[in-house]
Amino acid sequence: MTESGAQLFARLEARRCLKDIEPQMFPEDGGPNHGELVELYGTEGTGKTELLYHLLCRCVLPVASGGLEVDVVFVDTNYSLDMLRLVNILDSRLNAACSTGLSSSGSDEAALRSCLSRLLVVHCSSSSQLVLTLHFLENSLSSRPGLALLLIDSISAFYWLDRCEGGASIAKQEEKLSKCAELLGRLLRDYRITVFATCHAIRRSYTGPSSSSSSSYDRPYLCRPWQRLVTHRLLCSRQEAANNMAATAGGSERRRRVFTIHCTSSSSSSSSSRTKAYRSSSFYVSDGGVKFI
Repeated sequence: MTESGAQLFARLEARRCLKDIEPQMFPEDGGPNHGELVELYGTEGTGKTELLYHLLCRCVLPVASGGLEVDVVFVDTNYSLDMLRLVNILDSRLNAACSTGLSSSGSDEAALRSCLSRLLVVHCSSSSQLVLTLHFLENSLSSRPGLALLLIDSISAFYWLDRCEGGASIAKQEEKLSKCAELLGRLLRDYRITVFATCHAIRRSYTGPSSSSSSSYDRPYLCRPWQRLVTHRLLCSRQEAANNMAATAGGSERRRRVFTIHCTSSSSSSSSSRTKAYRSSSFYVSDGGVKFI
């Protein structure tokens, strides 16, 4: 089926911009714009998946409950998506909105069903499946103008498997992820969606001046086509135990695991140079999801 220029323009204009998806995570000039990709990078246990749940809930919740009311695709490559956890967070936020008078929607179950109807979950167990998923995702984007956010947890899930299958050839090792980056680039350009993807940090040995152990985890290692797509990089870490204290709403303090995000945002200017902005923020995880400090 062909599409006229007016139809194409209308479809693209209907896609929701997500610059305000979470102001506390990004610099003052805002979060990701149309067609931008955000990488959440960190070791295991640094809150990356919980941040995805936080963003997912923000998007699928109705506007009356403080959400953006857009459709979301969650690509689960780790088979770690906890639907019970997700429902609990949604339920907590819907109840909070009702208690503050922001929302007076119908039954809790109906509201939850409405939120979950905006979520499409896809599981992938290999890089080949991920390539096919991204290829056929174009059909969903064409038919659902309300689909504005793609979450991938995680983009690095098959890194070691691809390295093993690729043998001694770096090009073979990176072939499938490079293809994923190519398809994502096309979706970002043609459909102006926003993409958030987690990436598991690994320790890399490299020659150079001696440095602390943490810095050896900070270096990007995925293929260059992927790195060129990233416009916002969130380095996630866990605070040391001595500083791991969060204040509750009542002003008292209790022992909680506190996480830190260091955001680096790049934007292209008209002169095709890239300017960078930075922001750091902290959060802890409660039964109702992520809480920023």
